[in-house]
Parts: sequence; C-alpha cells; structure tokens
Amino acid sequence: MNDSLTAVFETANSPLNLKIIKVPDLKTGEILIKNKFVSLCRSDIHTFIGKRMEKTPTILGHEVIGVIEAFGEGTPIFDVRNQELKIGDLVSWAIFSSNPDSPLSLEGMPQKAEELFKYGHEHLKDDNTLHGGLSSYIILRKNTPIAKIDKQIPLPVSALINCSMATISGAIRLLGDVKNNNYLVTGAGMLGLAACAMLKTLGAKSISVVENNPIRLQNAKKFGGDYFFETLTELNDRAHNIFGIPNPFHGLIETSGVSTIMEDSLEILKIGGIAVWVGAVFPDRKINLSAEKLVRNILTIKGLHNYNIQDFIHAVTFAEENYARFPFVELVECAFTLNEVNEAFHYAVENNSFRVGIQIA
Repeated sequence: MNDSLTAVFETANSPLNLKIIKVPDLKTGEILIKNKFVSLCRSDIHTFIGKRMEKTPTILGHEVIGVIEAFGEGTPIFDVRNQELKIGDLVSWAIFSSNPDSPLSLEGMPQKAEELFKYGHEHLKDDNTLHGGLSSYIILRKNTPIAKIDKQIPLPVSALINCSMATISGAIRLLGDVKNNNYLVTGAGMLGLAACAMLKTLGAKSISVVENNPIRLQNAKKFGGDYFFETLTELNDRAHNIFGIPNPFHGLIETSGVSTIMEDSLEILKIGGIAVWVGAVFPDRKINLSAEKLVRNILTIKGLHNYNIQDFIHAVTFAEENYARFPFVELVECAFTLNEVNEAFHYAVENNSFRVGIQIA
C-alpha cells in the first residue's frame, strides 16, 4: 500500500501538522479512496478556532470527493443507487457508517445508530487512521453509504454533496411536500443557499431569506430566493404588503444557529407551520419559547443533525441535475493544496468564506 500525506489537527488555533501515515491493509468491507478535493465546512473552522471540541489528534475534513483506489475483501460492489462500483470511479460517501440493523437505523436515523463512525471527526490512533478528508487517502469503513458521481460535476460542487446538500435534503424531508407553499430560510451561508436552491427545484411558491450580511443576502438571489431581508423585524414590517397576510410561512429552515433568530422566527409561521433547525451545532445559551404560542398555533419544531441514506441519495441526484443551474462552484474559494492547509484555514477564518477548497490530488 501507499503512504498518505495527512494534515493532523491537535490543538485549536495552532498549525495542523503534515505527517506521513502508512496506508494499512484493508479489512473486510472497506474501500480505499484517493481523495481529490475537500471543502472546509463551518464545523472544521469551528474546531480549528476552538469553538467546537473534538477528540485529538484527529484528521478533519468531511466534505470530500475522491476516486476508488482498492476494495477490501467482501466489499459490496454496488452503490446506494444500485450502480456498479469500479476502481477509478469518482464517488461521494455519507459522513457516517453505522450498524444498519440497529433500532435507530431501522427508524431512519442511521447517523445516530450503534457502531457510529463519523468521517472527519474520529480520534486518530495507531489502529484507527485515515478517516478524514485532509489526507491523500481515506478508508471507507464497512456499512458506509457510497454513491458513484457524474464526473462532469466540478469537484468543488461534488465535495458539497455529503454535508451541505445532504443535510438540507434531510431538512426538506422533515418539512414534507413543499410545492406551492411559502418558506423562510434564516441564514444565507452554504446551508441557507442550498436550502433556497432545493426548495426552488421542488416547487416552493416563494422563498424568503433573512441574513444580516448584505453580500450573502445578495447571493441568495442566484440560488432561488425571492424576497430578501436583513432582519426579522424588516420581514415582519413588510410581510403583509408582500403576502397579504402577516404570518405567511408554511415552514422555515433555520441555518444560522443564532438563538434569537430561532426564537423570533417562530412568530411568523402560519398556524400549523413547521420549523426545521439545522444550524445550532455549537454551544450557545438556552432558548426561550412560549409554550402557549406553540400549542395555540399548532407549531412543530424539528431538529436535524446530519442526514439519513435517502437524504444522501437525494443530494446526489440534486447535484447531478442542478450543478449548472445554481453557481455553487463560485462559493468554493481559492483551491489550496494539502501542503498549504494552514494557509487555507487562516484564509477561511479571516474572510468568513462560504467554503475554502483544498485540492488533494
């Protein structure tokens, strides 16, 4: 087997260390992937600056795309869409592997099931290596959902499939049928823009976006947004004139993770509205809600962390069908090399980028 150049994260706000790790022999059910491109997710950035804690040392990077290098014995040779897998295929894979027969997997939540293994989040040990994207190679463990990807899709867009796009696929699943309904998206980072694009392709009647960064708010126009507001107060003031009613939204997707936004956005849901929260993935204060408001307006709040296999499949299909329709490729800046991984993290922090890309091979 080959050696793998690997960026190892050990301490927040300190340089990642480039190390050579020997690629171990593959176990039953494993697949060796040669990584091609990684985009730095916000959770990677939060870990790097100490806002989010991981077991260290670790190999960060889970928004990643690569090609099949080798199969372990007994590895299934068909992907989640029943396409045959071959060496040299470009593939994406879910952020997790887990026991498909465990109760949570059978209930549709394999991302929280027994024997959970999360790429880009595991403890680096002598007997547990090559599990993050910031490395020449990654080993996909047994029971990892994997999908063959159309090579026409630009690599920076393909890398987004197994985190940003799949997470939003899950959020929309929790909303139900969105066709001909009005929706609110709070936050216009990568998740928010993906939400706009997916809602548009699924036939939403209108998509309103709240984002206090004017540049990001402008970007939402390119991804299917219809109405744009810098604050919820501005939205409240204009809602009746735009929609004819003060509480027009059948549902919302909350991507900012800001407590006040989560609290206040519930006020403008219609009776029976659904709020899906996906952005609150870092420590913050407890939120304050009116139980009476929830009860009287028959509101539903759903939290989503990661996604299931059907969400992953939908994300793959969405990317294949829409990579040329929406300019996701423009959101991934400055393709650094793996040798420049520290420069890439610093650039991402200093510029608050949607995504910073790292070309692996």
